[in-house]
Amino acid sequence: MNTVRIAVLMLLVIMLSGCGYNAIQKQDEAVKAQWSEVLNQYQRRADLVPNLVNTVKGYAQHEDKVFTEVTEARARVGNIQINADDPDSLAKFQAAQGQLTGALSRLMAVSENYPDLKASGLFQNLQAQLEGTENRITVARNRYIQGVQQYNTLLRTFPNNLTAKMFGYQVKPNFTVENEAVISKPPTVDFGNGTPAPAAQPAMPAPATSAH
Repeated sequence: MNTVRIAVLMLLVIMLSGCGYNAIQKQDEAVKAQWSEVLNQYQRRADLVPNLVNTVKGYAQHEDKVFTEVTEARARVGNIQINADDPDSLAKFQAAQGQLTGALSRLMAVSENYPDLKASGLFQNLQAQLEGTENRITVARNRYIQGVQQYNTLLRTFPNNLTAKMFGYQVKPNFTVENEAVISKPPTVDFGNGTPAPAAQPAMPAPATSAH
């Protein structure tokens, strides 16, 4: 009896492998890892916000509206309980990140009115770190988009779709084109003096991935 059970299990494993079970598992884990990197890079940006705001405040104390917008946008991002497998949750996450992107762009624009701020080494360093972080966000988000597309294609392909249905795998929502057009445009970093931006400092250790 045990020999029969072992034979049946081995046959089942072979059948599942041929129906894409292993490929689905592998791609699902890849997407999870890519999503973790997206969260890490967005968190890296959020961690830069307090220092940016405080530095600008030191030179531009009368820009209360901009400071409030950035602070509130960062708070909204931190309060989101994100579930990447839920379309509504992902849409809210995108919207909040887009609002923070816009607020940071307005904060950077403030420097145009304050030459001393633009000349500040600390401010220039923070600008360079922000620019580098925005680039990392773009790379991480694009990899996630591609990973989800590959995963969804895998699940919709026969006979993988039968295996996916059997084990409850479902297609994943992805970043939308409409929001990508807004979110993917990073804040402008312009030092206004024709000199290249200083090199970014070594990347800070990525914080532990959280669900928000």
